[in-house]
Amino acid sequence: MAAVYQALHRRASSLLCRLHSTYVRKMRYLNKLKEDDSLCRQAQTTGTFYLFHNLSPFLQKAGKKYLVPQLSAAEMKRILEKFQEAEQWIEKSVLIGCSDEHVPHFALDLGALEKSVIESELQGSFTDLRKALFVVDGKDSPLLASAQSLLRWHDCNQYCSKTGQPTQKNTAGSKRVCHASGITYYPQMSPVVITLVSDGSRCLLARQPSFPPGMYTALSGFCDMGENVEETVRREVAEEVGLEVESLRYSGSQHWPFPSSSLMVACHALVRAEQAEISMDSLELEEARWFGLEEIVEGLKREPSSSKQDDGSVLPWFPPKQAIARQLICEWVKQQSA
Repeated sequence: MAAVYQALHRRASSLLCRLHSTYVRKMRYLNKLKEDDSLCRQAQTTGTFYLFHNLSPFLQKAGKKYLVPQLSAAEMKRILEKFQEAEQWIEKSVLIGCSDEHVPHFALDLGALEKSVIESELQGSFTDLRKALFVVDGKDSPLLASAQSLLRWHDCNQYCSKTGQPTQKNTAGSKRVCHASGITYYPQMSPVVITLVSDGSRCLLARQPSFPPGMYTALSGFCDMGENVEETVRREVAEEVGLEVESLRYSGSQHWPFPSSSLMVACHALVRAEQAEISMDSLELEEARWFGLEEIVEGLKREPSSSKQDDGSVLPWFPPKQAIARQLICEWVKQQSA
């Protein structure tokens, strides 16, 4: 009898913890907003808004820092009253999260409105996302990236691919429906592998012609239909640098909004040192080469602005800390140093 009582007590305690979990309550509240249009419309009157203009987020500068302002519903109404059809603009917003206190966060793209009027009114500027991700606080970067990806998805999926008829988004923006065919469309991400190749004592980094001068990063590529992660890693390494992966291990993942919306699956791959001669695919890459530990450590200390030399040459530098490529490089350094 005592064993039964203890089991029931543990089960009740576990249930109570889940019911009082901030994370669980927040996720269930967000799910309700996605499923209930009327509830989401009510949330729009009490929520906060992140502004975009043609997919560029709005930032404000405070000293040397860049802030991502959250506008209240009242502030949004005041700004939109300067333009026509203010109420319809709020309907265009998409739900991107909420605070622990259940204050919902929305993103709204005002690309059809005059940018200078909004910037003047709010004392800030709309900034290209590639720059914004690396100047704002680390906690804001993922939110901006996911917001832009969702806004871009809605912009690119306004018509049904089967009927050609307009699709309608729900209030939260978690789906679009073609009422002519009954098809429901959901936002999707493309899986991409990003791989740091090592031969045991060196790691391989590469650059594309479109990269900023001097920047090197890990190899990456989209998963082909039907491939798993392991198969994609082996294929991409073989295609891009002509090396055969002997073993690999998973490191982590990251949402990345470029070129549209990708899930970056980060891995470490090992190749044999005696078979480590690079045969680069010049259609994909501008350069690929091996880096030793000392050169990697020095490159991690370097900023893009300090990489240019007096003779015009550029020293290697690596992606900033917000990018998962840097996580891979730092993990490799830690492993080598150990």
